[in-house]
Amino acid sequence: MRNDECGFQHSAFIIPHSAFTVRLLFLTPRLPHPPRQGTAIRNWGLIKSLSARHTITLLTFADETESISAELRAACARIETIPVPPARPLTQRLRDLLLSPLPDLAHRLASPAFGDRLTSLLQSNSFDTLFIEGLELAPYLSSLLSPPSSIIFDAHNCETLLQRRAFQSDLRSPRRWLAALYSLIQSGKLARFEAEACRRAAHVTCVSAEDSAALHAIVPTLNPTIIPNGIFLADYDWDDERQASNDKIVFTGKMDYRPNVDAVIWFANEILPLIQRKVPQVQFVIVGQKPTEAVRKLSERQGVIVTGAVDDVRPHIAGAAVYVAPLRMGGGTRYKLLEAMALYCPIVSTTLGAEGFAVHHGRELLLAETADDFANAVIRLLRDQTQRYALSEGGYEFVKQCDWQRIVPGLEKLLANK
Repeated sequence: MRNDECGFQHSAFIIPHSAFTVRLLFLTPRLPHPPRQGTAIRNWGLIKSLSARHTITLLTFADETESISAELRAACARIETIPVPPARPLTQRLRDLLLSPLPDLAHRLASPAFGDRLTSLLQSNSFDTLFIEGLELAPYLSSLLSPPSSIIFDAHNCETLLQRRAFQSDLRSPRRWLAALYSLIQSGKLARFEAEACRRAAHVTCVSAEDSAALHAIVPTLNPTIIPNGIFLADYDWDDERQASNDKIVFTGKMDYRPNVDAVIWFANEILPLIQRKVPQVQFVIVGQKPTEAVRKLSERQGVIVTGAVDDVRPHIAGAAVYVAPLRMGGGTRYKLLEAMALYCPIVSTTLGAEGFAVHHGRELLLAETADDFANAVIRLLRDQTQRYALSEGGYEFVKQCDWQRIVPGLEKLLANK
């Protein structure tokens, strides 16, 4: 057995195409297709890959304005959608923060209609395995009266670890002390809630060795199976003409997600001015849905563009000279890096931003921790097309190891041995 660069353990285990078929019920927090953010990208990768040989029923949340794509219909034998619960008012959130033993995350998708539909599906069908995709859906584990023979809780990343890191990061700035207090309260609740979710499942999967170790720390008897984040490389077919030399720096992500918000604000406030001293015409483009007010205000600064939601992030990444991942909090592994590598875009990242991938400074990307070092790394790449090309080649060689067709056989091994 060996570990590949994407962090996955390979063995001699091979499943013949006709060996077995499993009836799977997937629970996802939102429609996984079109995959416009990390959670959806992972869920779609798993569903599409497993649908080639197994029968999939999907129960998920969807807005009234969302439609089910032809690709998702083709992958699933049956799809059931429930309206997304309305956002809780601030007064309710504060009351839950003070009085509820559950973390904020556990309340987000509370829906009696979803619970009733789940119960109905389990009573009227014989599923072999139930997939719970992410901790937001873990409350429904406790309501299962007649669970299938196997429950897989795909934790993705360790949420407790994410909140602890957010607390440590926010504690550095007095202006962020209220946010730090929130994370401190949440991390204690999350540790208990996440541990209970892991104990209720027959198997727990996650995206990286770091998340596996963090989950093991809160449940010492737990040994999560690592199913790393993957990518359909064919979806990122590269055209040489798109890699034109320019002065555009790009960040992509869901822009109401706290680690992403912190990352772009830090970059715009402390790193970009240092770059502009040497490269005055540089543009920093922030691409992603639901930008917060703090993110939108960054567009008032010289050289900063906030796009909001876009139909496709790939042209934005492919047209950039440098992709940046200035993340200082968070967990799991970042799809944004896989996408940048697949599109031959050179990357500058913090070590935390690249966590979970067996990458090396100077081979697949550049790593920097301080604002000065980060700015200098970006400036070097903007000025040196040869180094950009070398990093792009190194990144692409890495991401070839992370195609879903290399990853999903490990999950099928888990299904075969359930």
